[in-house]
Amino acid sequence: MINGHTELIAHIGFPTHAFKAPMIYNPYFDHVGVNARIMPMGCRPEHYPALLRAVFTLENIRGALITMPHKVSTVALLDRVTPTVAVAGACNAVRRAADGALEGDMFDGEGFVRGIRRKGLQLGGARALVVGSGGVGSAIAASLAAAGVAALGLFDVHAASCEGLAGRLRQHYPRLAVATGSSDPAGFELVVNATPMGMNEGDPLPMDVSRIAPSAYVGEVVMRSETTAFLAAAQARGCTVQVGTDMLFEQIPAYLEYFGLPTTTPQTLRAVAQLRY
Repeated sequence: MINGHTELIAHIGFPTHAFKAPMIYNPYFDHVGVNARIMPMGCRPEHYPALLRAVFTLENIRGALITMPHKVSTVALLDRVTPTVAVAGACNAVRRAADGALEGDMFDGEGFVRGIRRKGLQLGGARALVVGSGGVGSAIAASLAAAGVAALGLFDVHAASCEGLAGRLRQHYPRLAVATGSSDPAGFELVVNATPMGMNEGDPLPMDVSRIAPSAYVGEVVMRSETTAFLAAAQARGCTVQVGTDMLFEQIPAYLEYFGLPTTTPQTLRAVAQLRY
């Protein structure tokens, strides 16, 4: 039930057809009796700055979830950001502070790292490859660096994005071995697809899966289907995989705390979620 007391959390991105957050948050809000709703808002990049400012003029706005393609452009629109945002160069959570300032944080990387650790991979000293240096890829790379990986390979078809991320990582983590320019997954314990490849039927795979070691952990950020063609190919090689929604379930408790709402566990969220693909 939506009424005059309902608080809104805007879920802003484009396109919206792959959005899964409303099917997780909203059943949870019903479960614990929180009068709030996640509302999908499809916004093209050229209209986004105006929309973000307009959304936060609403008196019943609790915050905003930011997703593709706006995570990177959000950073310049905010008054304050966390160190994670500064390293990632991207933001996926915005709230209005008591003084009216817009401030942002980034939880994609935290969610991904928590999920991988739950599956048993010890990240300290590991070698990881992240393909895709946009908002989510940058966040995952930043969180992997903070988690103590020894080496990080980065690749993006837009070389400038990749090199920019590498530079920020080297600045904040001078002991981390950062390499760019190759999507070859051979020799990595963790391999991550942080590109939109797999969101649409017939997309090419983001890397040569035959080069991934069967002992490797393989992660995906695409959420349109639970098991993408990339993950299915990795599973066929014997890899332990993390689906895109794992990252989402793991980061939601952090989002709830950030927005000042009752927090929970990934297990509770999964139990009440009404996911459809």
